Amino acid sequence: MHVTQQQTAARRTPSPRIAYWQKQWWLVKRSPLTLLGGAIIVVIVLMMVFAPWLAPYDPNAIDFSARLQPPSSTHWFGTDEVGRDLFSRVVMGSQQSVAAGLAVVAIAAVIGSLLGCFSGVLGGFGDAMIMRIMDIMLSIPSLVLTMALAAALGPSLFNAMLAIAIVRIPFYVRLARGQTLVVRQFAYVQAAKTFGANRWHLITWHILRNALPPLVVQASLDIGAAILMAATLGFIGLGAQQPTAEWGAMVANGRSYVLDQWWYCAFPGMAILITAVGFNLFGDGVRDLLDPKTSGGH
Repeated sequence: MHVTQQQTAARRTPSPRIAYWQKQWWLVKRSPLTLLGGAIIVVIVLMMVFAPWLAPYDPNAIDFSARLQPPSSTHWFGTDEVGRDLFSRVVMGSQQSVAAGLAVVAIAAVIGSLLGCFSGVLGGFGDAMIMRIMDIMLSIPSLVLTMALAAALGPSLFNAMLAIAIVRIPFYVRLARGQTLVVRQFAYVQAAKTFGANRWHLITWHILRNALPPLVVQASLDIGAAILMAATLGFIGLGAQQPTAEWGAMVANGRSYVLDQWWYCAFPGMAILITAVGFNLFGDGVRDLLDPKTSGGH
C-alpha cells in the first residue's frame, strides 16, 4: 500500500519541464499588460494571414465616384482620394508593415548576435576593429543614418527594411559581445577550448545558447520600434511606394486631407499605434519572464 501511494504521488508530480512552463504561464497570467500585448499580436497575425479573405474590396481598386467618403456601412473606414476602400488597404497593409518589422528584427538579430559573439571570442585587434565600427554607427542618430541609407539604396519597402536592419545591427553586436565576454570564462567553455573546439563550435554550441535570453528580449522590444521606423520611412517617401498598401505611406498620403477627411490618416495611424503598443507590451512581459530577478520577485 505504501509503495502504491508513492507511485501515485510520483505520477501526480509534473516533470521539471512541465513545471517550468506552468510557472511561466502563472507569471504571464499575473501580468494583464503582457496578456493584452499577446492578444493584440495574435489578432494582428491572424489579420495578416487572413487578409485576402477579410478585405471586402480590392485594396487597389480605383472608384472616383466614391472618393473621400466618410466611414459607413459600405466602407467601414471610408475611402481615399481615388475611392479605394481604406479598411481593405489597412487590412492588406498589415502584411507589408508588420512583416517588414519582423524581417528587420530577424536580420539584425541574427547578423548582430553572430558578429558580437565572434568579436567577443576573437579578442585582440579584430575585436577592437569590429567594436570601433559599431561605435561609429552608434554615434550617428539612428533616424538620420536610416534615412541616409534608405535614400542611397532607393525608395522601396525592401530597401527601407535593409536600411533599418543595418542600423539596428550594432545594438545586437554590443549586447552579444558583452554576454560572450562573461560566458567565455565559464569552465565548460574553457574545457571545450582545451579539447580543441574551434571558434564556430564555441559560438554556436556554448556561447550563443547562454547569451540568447537577453537577445530575445531585445528582439521582442525592437519589433515595435522597427514597425514605427518602417512607417516613418514610408511617411517621408523612402519606404513602400504607390499603389502598395502600407500604413506609413497611407498616413503620408492622407496628411493633405487630415483637417476635413480625418479618417484617411486616423485608421492607418491607429493600426500603427496599436501594433507597436502590442509588441512593446509583450516585449516587456518577455523581459520579466526571462529576468531571474524579476521572475523570482513574483
